[in-house]
Amino acid sequence: MNRLEQIKAYFEVTKPRVWYLLVFTSLGGYVVAAGRAIDPYILTLTLAAVSLGSAGANTITCYIDRDIDAVMNRTRLRPLPTRRIYPAKKALYYGLTLSTLSVVLALLVNLLAAVLMIFGLADNILVYSKFLKRRNPVSIILGGFSGGAPALIGYVAAANVIDSTSLLMSALVVLWIPGHIWTLALYAREDYAKAKVPMLPVVVNENVAVRCIASTSILMVAFSVGIYYVGAFGLIYLITVAALNVVVLALNFWLVVKPSKERAWIGFKLSSPYLALIFIAMMLDKVVA
Repeated sequence: MNRLEQIKAYFEVTKPRVWYLLVFTSLGGYVVAAGRAIDPYILTLTLAAVSLGSAGANTITCYIDRDIDAVMNRTRLRPLPTRRIYPAKKALYYGLTLSTLSVVLALLVNLLAAVLMIFGLADNILVYSKFLKRRNPVSIILGGFSGGAPALIGYVAAANVIDSTSLLMSALVVLWIPGHIWTLALYAREDYAKAKVPMLPVVVNENVAVRCIASTSILMVAFSVGIYYVGAFGLIYLITVAALNVVVLALNFWLVVKPSKERAWIGFKLSSPYLALIFIAMMLDKVVA
């Protein structure tokens, strides 16, 4: 394998499609807290820290899940199952290095950002991937707290305080995660069952699974609207959320009425743009205001 292929493998093992969105929520947190008073140096440090932390956590979880990934059709071509990174401990050391650097950079931002970074890493790597994922069908609920950390880190980088707005932004991400993951698990149900990973859609029947997905989505929708009424954001946010939530509710109704892998996949693919657009609306609201 040539040098370019090696670089590609080490980038791929970080699961960039996962951490791109997390870094974006961190950007959202920063802009909401800073408004127009953006410090380019602090913002760059923050985004670099979250990028390295998310990439490092994903790399370590790829190492933990390498046996699962080798079994599942969806993941069998990842760098560790295909031995594009071999021995596998190279990925572990790489992930630990990235994670350590993320904490160092977060410390340069402020102490609170570093504490949140450590919390996010521990929740994702230890609580979710190491201890709960193979044991508990609702593991993603506790494991989802790490998904809310980047938005908090971005916010405290600018404000150096955790307040109600930052908690609401983080909580929205946490509420978004179960529906995002469970629609994927419903789509790849046979894969998860083959790998003996007890995701909720694997251990319950399809009708129960889609009702659970719809319930968490309705909770997320209600929460997203509630954020406006507690005064965190203005009309730009409300109009955006209202339009997006109509789509989310329609998709979930469609899935409940007639469950299918294809509809679960559509829900999964649209969930990331939903969250990104909400964070764009949050930023616009603060910058325009």
